[in-house]
Amino acid sequence: MTRLAWIGSGNDVALVRQCELAGVARATVYARKAPPRIDEGDQLHRRLIDEEYTRHPFYGTRRMVVFLGKAGHLVNRKRVQRLMREMGLAGMAPGPNTSRKHPEHKVYPYLLRGVPIVRPNQVWSTDITYIRLAHGFVYLVAIIDWYSRRVLSWRISNSMEAVFCVDGLEDALRLHGKPEIFNSDQGAQFTSAAFTGVLEREKIIISMDGRGRVFDNIFVERLWRNVKYEDVYLKGYATIGELMVGLTKYFVFYNGERPHQALGDKTPDEVYLTAQGGGAIILDKFGGVREEPPVPLRSTDGSSLAETESTTTATKTKATPGQRRSAASQTKCTA
Repeated sequence: MTRLAWIGSGNDVALVRQCELAGVARATVYARKAPPRIDEGDQLHRRLIDEEYTRHPFYGTRRMVVFLGKAGHLVNRKRVQRLMREMGLAGMAPGPNTSRKHPEHKVYPYLLRGVPIVRPNQVWSTDITYIRLAHGFVYLVAIIDWYSRRVLSWRISNSMEAVFCVDGLEDALRLHGKPEIFNSDQGAQFTSAAFTGVLEREKIIISMDGRGRVFDNIFVERLWRNVKYEDVYLKGYATIGELMVGLTKYFVFYNGERPHQALGDKTPDEVYLTAQGGGAIILDKFGGVREEPPVPLRSTDGSSLAETESTTTATKTKATPGQRRSAASQTKCTA
């Protein structure tokens, strides 16, 4: 203990050199450092931002400053930017290059716009959300089946590393087989070689949300709303252990007992096991130029996709009533 007291952070000599001279292990010095003080104001603002973001995920830092001000908390935008960055939150709206992809990470195109989801394990999807605790916060990742809305796997972590996402993916593949298409956002965890490598190993087609398109992964976003309003906000978990127990119970309830209106009041478990009563489709709510058709699914021979393409082309080239009337009048004039 006496030699440990010789070491001070305000000394001109580097801490490493002090440890060498005193014969004290650096781990012992670091372990004695007091933990960082938790700012109660930041914790309150995180809670308010988290709740408002769940209600309005398109709110950015400017609107959050206005919201907090109306709630009686005068904070500047820099503080809100810091808190939202720590929580991994960003307003869901198109912006002028608001984020840059990792130079070594490949981004895949979105393949599900207008594709009908007609069976279990046709499309899986994943996302990450922030969950606050009494003294800190953690991240939750989940993998769901689009057809049945069933939660296939989930993990929590106190960091945004890709490890817990890969672990959840491996668990879902081990327990439920594999999907034809796997969809995610363009986050660094899902574009990492560790994550996409698992999908490529299993020969699963990769799809990623378009930048700024909030409806491309709407089913997972809806799941986060349910998790928070039906469990997390009601329970107010204090520790990671309590959260683990609580989420385990909730997802059992969500899959096996909670009726879903979109599934005809059936449960995700029932729809997933019977392959009846589910389904989904992502419509193009933004319009714009028509994109290339998605790749054919494994369960088809490609003919249905070709038929759909030819039907669509025929419909587009068919003359409208106004065009037919114009052509008819031109014919009469010629005659």
